[in-house]
Amino acid sequence: MKKYIAFLFQLMIWSGFTLAVWLSDRDHLIYRIIVFIVFFYLAFLLARIIVKSNRVTFFITLSILSIYFLLQFIFQEIFPSPFS
Repeated sequence: MKKYIAFLFQLMIWSGFTLAVWLSDRDHLIYRIIVFIVFFYLAFLLARIIVKSNRVTFFITLSILSIYFLLQFIFQEIFPSPFS
């Protein structure tokens, strides 16, 4: 159950990352990378507190990140931005 809760919290964190990137769409790439690192650290730290295992935390973080980026790619293919 702890793994599922950590997965859900990380999903919320990456949704917040999507909102932050959307609000800062005119920023340089380096700032987006910094924001990604901050959100990655926050997601990893929160999952580490819940699960209490580095290995499981790393697996959960990598799995949610792969799902997140896959969904972002799919949604950009289905609903292309009219502004780009």
